[in-house]
Amino acid sequence: MKPKTFQPPRWAERLIERIAASHLREEILGDLYELFQKRNRRFGLPAAQLLYVLDIILLIHPRLWRRAPEMARPSLYPADSTTPNPIAMLSNYIKVAFRKLNRHKSYAAINTVSLSLGIACAVLIFSLVKYHLSFEDFHAGKDRIFRIYTELHGQKIRYNTGVPNPMGQAFRSEYSVAETVGRIAFLPKRVVSLTSNNRFEEDIAFADPEFFTIFNFPLIEGSATHALQGQNAALITEQLARKYFGNSDAIGQTLRIDDSLMVQVTGVLADLPANTDFRSQIFVPFGNLQRHSPWMVEKDWWMSVNKEMQCFVRLKPGISAAAVNLTVLPAISNTHYDKEASKYFRFKLQPLADVHFNMELRGKTDKKNLYTFAWIGFFLVLTACVNFVNLATAQAVARSREIGVRKALGSQRGALFWQFMTETAVIATGALMVAVALAYLAVPVVNQLFEIHLSVNPMKDSYLLAFLGTLLVVVICCSGAYPGLILARFQPVVALKGKLTQNSPGGFSLRKVLVVGQFAISQLLIIGTLVMANQLRYSQQANMGFEKNAIVIVPVPDNQKSKISSLKSELNRLPGLEKVTFFDTPPASEAIGSSNIQFDTRPEQEQFTIAIKATDDQYVPMFGISLLAGRNLNPSDTVREYLLNETAITALGLKTMHDAIGKTATINGWRGTVVGVVKDFHFRSLRTAIEPLCMTTRGEVYGSCGLKINLSGMSSTLARLETEWAKIYPSSIFTYRFMDEDVERLYKLDNMLLRLIQAFAAVAIFVGCLGLYGLVSFMATQKTKEIGVRKVLGANTYNVLWLFGKEFLQLLLIAFTLSAPLGYWFTNNWLRDFAYHIEPGPGIFLLAILITVLVAFFTVGFRSIKASLANPIKTLRSE
Repeated sequence: MKPKTFQPPRWAERLIERIAASHLREEILGDLYELFQKRNRRFGLPAAQLLYVLDIILLIHPRLWRRAPEMARPSLYPADSTTPNPIAMLSNYIKVAFRKLNRHKSYAAINTVSLSLGIACAVLIFSLVKYHLSFEDFHAGKDRIFRIYTELHGQKIRYNTGVPNPMGQAFRSEYSVAETVGRIAFLPKRVVSLTSNNRFEEDIAFADPEFFTIFNFPLIEGSATHALQGQNAALITEQLARKYFGNSDAIGQTLRIDDSLMVQVTGVLADLPANTDFRSQIFVPFGNLQRHSPWMVEKDWWMSVNKEMQCFVRLKPGISAAAVNLTVLPAISNTHYDKEASKYFRFKLQPLADVHFNMELRGKTDKKNLYTFAWIGFFLVLTACVNFVNLATAQAVARSREIGVRKALGSQRGALFWQFMTETAVIATGALMVAVALAYLAVPVVNQLFEIHLSVNPMKDSYLLAFLGTLLVVVICCSGAYPGLILARFQPVVALKGKLTQNSPGGFSLRKVLVVGQFAISQLLIIGTLVMANQLRYSQQANMGFEKNAIVIVPVPDNQKSKISSLKSELNRLPGLEKVTFFDTPPASEAIGSSNIQFDTRPEQEQFTIAIKATDDQYVPMFGISLLAGRNLNPSDTVREYLLNETAITALGLKTMHDAIGKTATINGWRGTVVGVVKDFHFRSLRTAIEPLCMTTRGEVYGSCGLKINLSGMSSTLARLETEWAKIYPSSIFTYRFMDEDVERLYKLDNMLLRLIQAFAAVAIFVGCLGLYGLVSFMATQKTKEIGVRKVLGANTYNVLWLFGKEFLQLLLIAFTLSAPLGYWFTNNWLRDFAYHIEPGPGIFLLAILITVLVAFFTVGFRSIKASLANPIKTLRSE
């Protein structure tokens, strides 16, 4: 029985017959008929007929209208032209590329994974660097905005972000170089409440109204010029308005700050952008600082500098910062200080763009770290490209016959080159998409690790989109150009006979160089990771000179002596608390003030500065600080007494510690008697050498309470402590931290840097393993016949493993000779930032090469064992 045939709609065919030119009619109808039959078999008759009609409609075009061939527009190309159609060629290249990748799935997967990991790291690093470089970049006239900071000149210069309280008024009224001057005092973690049961800790700032003229922080409610004019006015952020008032209007609402200051909301700021270092949520007029924290503006004198009391200026157009540093600021020092003090207190302008990066002035990020990340990102992408080259050249022998056939059929070298470049572009584009997805998934981890607000969205970030486009072009060129040239240079006769060897174009030497580079990069990162880990372990476990275990630090909400005395009495009666002390800063803290010193009857001040700690009489015994001479401080602070450390005695030029006992000293304007000498201890991080230090009682500035707790009942002791705390400070929030956490916090940035370097080192090692796999694959392909002969002659798996391994051992040693001196140089530069540091000994470098040897031999062994298990009969027969 003859099978039934289905026909397309007849009316549609007649339509084409009427409108199509005679020389095109048969070809169009034939193609449409074939397409109709295919669709009929696949989708059924109704769908095939519908699609046929749609095709007819789409073909209704002036090019197909009835006309004689001689009346048609002449073609730009002669009928016998051999010029290829670029679009058709590109389409063919892409089609062939996908076929090759589908045939060699492992090759495609390895290349995609290695490239995507390298590109993902580069995307994250680019986003991280761009994020930090964008800080404070949105302010109008940012090039004219500066912060005045203080230089304290002694034996060495110390830097303080703060200035004396009168500086702002003096700079504004005595000189006409500034367009605007604004003071601001930052007070973090103050208790803010609506009701007695609704309390939160917020960062507060006391600011002049001019502050919001200098900086572009837009208000969504209220006026920037008038919002801080009233004495009890307050500006809050939109986020805080939602937190406290929900959908209600925040304007006119009242907030209580630390139970000592009532303010009324007069303006609402738009939420502060992520790329600013100003993180305060509430801004109060600067004049309220005297009522809230009189100790910050004590006596309104020039001898006191607090790091939180800052002054920003916007210079007039045409006024240079260099001129102000040379004339105006020295004149202010000479006017408001005597001859000796003016040598000690000096002031400079810091550009706004430098605030985020200057670590000496409490910057958040060191630019050197950003440069390090950028180089790491470059090397990771380079390593991934090297992988691609190794794997591509390893596949060259397998593709030699294909290239030979194409050349024999007339394919040109350029066409072969662009064919391989297209294959590279397909893989690189796929890897780029995977990399963006990986970077997007990694952003929350990076944000949590660095406490930042990164985002990876090329559709909303034109800089990131441009970076991705540039990176894609660079990766395609670096990865595809060399293998493409090698494949295009194959001689067709040699390629068809399968006689390509290691001495063929693109031979083994360059691949060895590339793998040596990969090993060197991996070893360099491993050495850096090991040195950083050892240094941070040394820093955190070193003997700091004081006791830090089982000690709890509790912030004191205010400094009223009566309350501190009551709290101390109650705490001393609590079981489980062994010792109690009050102070301004714990033994290890970067937040410590300093001053000049005039000793005994010497007529002039000393040529060094001395750090100052305000402590009670229990500070030394509780923290286990050794008293070497004299006695401890008296409990009363009505008579000024000082404890000095060993370094201070040495700086004073005294022969023995006892020579200081009983002598007078004037420190920070207070004259007192030296009653004892304590052993040196590290009151800053190990980055800083131990400096001269004095300790004195001064109850009005105590801001913390230290408690030595019995570990056996810590949880119940802390619960009782909170109960007693609530009795003394019913309107405050009870918080505590452990002393060892304070020590760890000194190295917070270093720990974050270490974790990121560890992640990059792991990626570099993994990508390097993929590159090794590619090189071993090439060797296994080249040595197939040799391995077969060796096995026939009695070689075992170990012999085959050594056949491959000995060459890679040589490459590892060569890489180590490059990475070891570079690693030593880089790590020594980093260690110079620490006054007390480890010495990177041979053990670190031996461990680095041991790690790379183990990882490399695991990778080599996996592929070489697979080659050794092949049946020699089959390999020799095929060869």
